[in-house]
Amino acid sequence: MKVIKAEQIHDAVVDLVLKAARYLPEDVKTAIRVARNNETSDSAKEILGQLLENADLAKESGLPLCQDTGLGVFYVEIGDEVQIEGNITEIINNAMIDGYQKGLLRKSSCHPLTRKNTMDNSPAVIHFTHVAGDKLNIKHMAKGGGSENMSRCTMLTPAQGWEGIKEFVVRRMAEAGPNPCPPTIVGVGIGGTFDLAPSLAKEALFRPLSAENPDPELAAMEKELLDEINQLGIGPMGLGGKTTCLGVKIAMHPCHIASLPLAVNVQCHSSRIKEVTL
Repeated sequence: MKVIKAEQIHDAVVDLVLKAARYLPEDVKTAIRVARNNETSDSAKEILGQLLENADLAKESGLPLCQDTGLGVFYVEIGDEVQIEGNITEIINNAMIDGYQKGLLRKSSCHPLTRKNTMDNSPAVIHFTHVAGDKLNIKHMAKGGGSENMSRCTMLTPAQGWEGIKEFVVRRMAEAGPNPCPPTIVGVGIGGTFDLAPSLAKEALFRPLSAENPDPELAAMEKELLDEINQLGIGPMGLGGKTTCLGVKIAMHPCHIASLPLAVNVQCHSSRIKEVTL
């Protein structure tokens, strides 16, 4: 049995929070560079260049990539041969609070109705999965409000199938327009249940843009959705161009014979995700 101390988890999560806020993933920067080279719109080229400059400035200065430093979302895989010293929910939540405080990151968590701020960005949103092995894997996403507000979940009929899925996803991105700060990354969750589909969609966003879906059928679906979303012409920051979306990531799960759950989770160009394995 592998023992992981609370302090080790705490320090790792603080590091995830700080790095996610400051360092744009290399796969996203590469995708933006490719998009800039392929753009025909001068304004789109200019905006994509500014996004790359912003990423460089954040890395050099230690300042956040965006003023909306998001809510702390975590996907945690716990190996069945791992023993954790302490309550892992409390450890992650307290580490998230410390990370936001240490990085002087904006605290955005509030009461849904009174809108009173919790003042420390807590509580963290944590999803747990138990797996085989002696590893503890923690994936962190700083999820901003602008992109999250454009996300949607629906229950299609089985007869609507792929055409219904495609119509819903593309229409959702058309309706979102400039609001999620495009170019976006789009996570799509298909199947499961009403509550599982959105989690699938969000977790799909952790797959690097450079990593093709291992399922050839899903890979083809991702490409088709990406092409259709980019044909909308919304472009970077909604000012027109070929680059409305940098990538589409699909995750699928078996569902009830009478259902077809579908969720779209939108990520802005500032894809603030980091991962660690202990």
